[in-house]
Amino acid sequence: MRLANFLSYAGDPRATAEQVVAQERAGLDIVWVAEVYGFDSPTLMGYLAAKTETVEIGSAIINVYSRTPGAIAQTAAGLDNVSGGRAILGLGASGPQVIEGFHGVPYSKPLTRTREVVDVVRQALAREAPIELDGRTVQIPLPSEQGTGLGKALKLLNHPVRSSVPMYVASLGEKNVTMTAEIADGWMPHLYIPEHADDVWGGALAAGAAKRADGLGPLEIAAGGLLAITDDEAERDNLLDLGRSVVALYVGGMGAKGRNFYNDLFVNYGYEQEAAEIQDLYLSGKKREAEALVPREALERLNLIGSEGFVKERIAAFRESGVTVLNVSPLTPDPQVIATVKDLLA
Repeated sequence: MRLANFLSYAGDPRATAEQVVAQERAGLDIVWVAEVYGFDSPTLMGYLAAKTETVEIGSAIINVYSRTPGAIAQTAAGLDNVSGGRAILGLGASGPQVIEGFHGVPYSKPLTRTREVVDVVRQALAREAPIELDGRTVQIPLPSEQGTGLGKALKLLNHPVRSSVPMYVASLGEKNVTMTAEIADGWMPHLYIPEHADDVWGGALAAGAAKRADGLGPLEIAAGGLLAITDDEAERDNLLDLGRSVVALYVGGMGAKGRNFYNDLFVNYGYEQEAAEIQDLYLSGKKREAEALVPREALERLNLIGSEGFVKERIAAFRESGVTVLNVSPLTPDPQVIATVKDLLA
């Protein structure tokens, strides 16, 4: 099991990058760079490539709408070059609030769009032939009736460091997870509770794996949560409470009613009443009240907060559920916590 961390996309990423350098020395394997509607991740990933030496650098996530598939392929190839072959391309559909509200493009056919973007990126990096795809959301070259008619199938101009870059897809819904297990190198589920994983996603993962190309190898699974090691129960309670705002934001506010994937996930976890009440409160502006309704059991299972023995138990639960990349968000800047967890993974 490898160890990964998320770079904060709020505040000053340059200061956070210095923490990544220290965490790399402590044994960190992967750093993920989020984007949402904050700073763009490619710029920050390039900065991290210059500051680090061994840690893999992944986007988590680049959405498949706001950039053309060709531009995403260029990003993957360029980052892999400047990092010396340490790039991971994390992709996802995001959601209609971000895609339509911030980027101003339609949120349409997310599964198809993701599949076709992955196809184009693989073609571009392989450079075996000019890129061509006559898809439902992606048409390369553009058909003559949609443009000037001068479009020409082209290969990526530069020769990439690697002929393929690992592609991880962030997905939650059954059809999306099935597609991920079929075509992606890795899967990035958010708000992942390992005890419920098989019941919620087992069928979808199996269906996708049955259609998976042999050359892809086993599907990597990257999941985890907030990290803190403490023997003080009062401190543990306070730190667990820090996770309430994250859960309430996603379950309550990351989407409208009927179009919130995280709310659906909490319903599937068995928290149907809590999911409905959290959403109602959050959307009515009562965020603190929504946070208070996040189940304590969910907070304990989503995160790795407690004694060293407890954290070791949570690591075992994540590993047993199939997680191969443990994502952690340390609640302290001290890189020693990374070193400690790295030892616990051994």
